[in-house]
Amino acid sequence: MAKSPLRSVIFVVAIFSVLCAAFCIDDKCAACKTVAEELEHGLLNEKPRNHLDMRHRLDSKGQRKGKVIDYRVSELRVVELLDGLCEKMQDYTLEKIDSTRREWVKVDSWDNLTTNKQEARAYSKDISSYCGRLLEETEDELAELIKGGSVKVGDVSKVLCQDLSKHCSQTSAYHQAGGNDSDEIDREL
Repeated sequence: MAKSPLRSVIFVVAIFSVLCAAFCIDDKCAACKTVAEELEHGLLNEKPRNHLDMRHRLDSKGQRKGKVIDYRVSELRVVELLDGLCEKMQDYTLEKIDSTRREWVKVDSWDNLTTNKQEARAYSKDISSYCGRLLEETEDELAELIKGGSVKVGDVSKVLCQDLSKHCSQTSAYHQAGGNDSDEIDREL
C-alpha cells in the first residue's frame, strides 16, 4: 500500500515541530538573561575561599614545592560556578503574562503549578538545552573573563548576553539610551 503525499507532509511537519521545540527558543535574549540571572545568583552565593595550595611535592631539603593560586582566578572557581548551571535551569518554565507576553520564571513547586504541567516541563527542558548550547559557545571566553575578574555581580547579563553570545545585541543601544520597555525590544526573531 503506497503512502499518500499528505501523510508524508504531515510526518515531516511533525518531525520539524519536535526538532524546533528541542532546539528553538523564540526569545533568545530573555532566555540568555534568565541563564545569566542564575549564574549571578551563583556569584552572589559564593563563599569566601582560601588560596589553593598546590605545594604538594618536597624537594631534596624537605621544602614544599609548587604554587599557591588565588581561588578568585582559579579554574576550580569557574568549574564550581558553571558546573550544574544548566541542570538548575530545569527549575524554570515559560509563564504566560498576557496574550502577547511570556517570561521565564523559576518554579518553586511543580506540584502547585496551575498551568499545563507537560508543557511547562517541555519549556524547562528547552531552556536547559539552550543553556547547554549557550555555554558551549561562550564557555572559554566566559571562563577567562571570570578568572580575570571581569564578570561581576550586576554585569553578568551584559557580559554573557550582549558581549559574548550577542543574543541581546540589538537591545544594548536602547538600554544605554535609558529605555524601560525591555519586553518588546528584547525579542529577537
